[in-house]
Amino acid sequence: MIGELAAISAAFLWAVASVIYATLGYQVPALALNLGKGLIAIALLGITILAQGLIAHSLTTPNSLLLLLSGAIGIGFGDTVYLEALRFLGVRRTLLLGTLAPPMAACLALFFLGERPSRLAWLGMGVTLVGVIWVICERVSGDGRRRSPGSACRPVGDHRPSSSQAAQGLLYALLAALAQAIGALLSRAALENTPISPLWAALLRLLAGVVIVGGWGCLRQQIQGWWQAVKANHLLIRLLAAAFMGTYLGIWFQQVSLKYTATGISQTLSATSPLFVLPIAVLLGERVSHRAWLGATLAVLGVGLLLAQNQ
Repeated sequence: MIGELAAISAAFLWAVASVIYATLGYQVPALALNLGKGLIAIALLGITILAQGLIAHSLTTPNSLLLLLSGAIGIGFGDTVYLEALRFLGVRRTLLLGTLAPPMAACLALFFLGERPSRLAWLGMGVTLVGVIWVICERVSGDGRRRSPGSACRPVGDHRPSSSQAAQGLLYALLAALAQAIGALLSRAALENTPISPLWAALLRLLAGVVIVGGWGCLRQQIQGWWQAVKANHLLIRLLAAAFMGTYLGIWFQQVSLKYTATGISQTLSATSPLFVLPIAVLLGERVSHRAWLGATLAVLGVGLLLAQNQ
C-alpha cells in the first residue's frame, strides 16, 4: 500500500508542477527549467539526507550505475522533452500522451525484470488509462475562463497548437513517455529487494540528469543566458515552488513507489496526474463538464482495482 499511495501523491504534485512549468516554458528554455529544478531539488534532497543521518552504505556499484543511467535518460533527456511538449501542446494533451508510459513500463518490466502483474492488475491499469484519457480529451470552452489581470497562466485545457507545433509536441511527448518508462524500469531494477533509501535513489538520478543538462549547456555556452532569462522575468519564486513540489517531493515519492510496488502499477498510478488537473482548471476559472468528472470516476475505479490486487 505504501508504494501505491506514494505514486498517487507524486501524481498530484506533478499535476500542480506541470501547470506552473507550462507557464514558465513560454519565457524560459526547457533545458534551463530542467537544470534549475534539478539544482533546487538536489539541494533540498541533500539537506534532507543530512538531517535524517542517512549514509550510503547500501549503495553498490551496479545499483548506483543503474540509478545514474535512469536519471540520465528519465530526467536529463525525458524531463527536457516533457517540458518542451508542455510548451507546444499544453498540459492536458501532454499528460494524455504521458499515459503511454505505464503500459510501456509494464511491458519492459515483463521482458527484462520478469514482473508479471495479475489479471486484476492489468484490468486496473486498463481502466485507469481509459479514465485518464477520457478526462484529458474533454474540451474546455474558451468562454468559460476567468483570467485575473496580468495573469501569465494559460488555460489548462484550451491550448490549440498549429499543425507544425502539434507534430513537434507529439514527438516530444512520445519521447518523454518512452524515457520515463525506461527510467522507471532502471530504477525498479536498482531498488527491488535492496535496502537503498529512496532519498539516495532520487539524489543519484537528479545528479545524473543535472550533469547531462548542465554539461550540454556548458558546451553550448548557454548557462549565463538561461540564468538571465529566469532572472529577467522574475520567475525564480515560481521555479522554486514547482521544483519543490514536482521534483523534490515528486521524485522522492516516485522512488518510494518503485521500491515497494511493481513498475507497471507504479507508473499507472503516477499517470493519474490529469485527474488532479481538473480541480486546478476549476480554480483557474475553466468549465469542466460532467463527462470529465465521469471519466475521473472511471479512473479512480481503476486505481481501486490496482490497490485491491495487493490486498
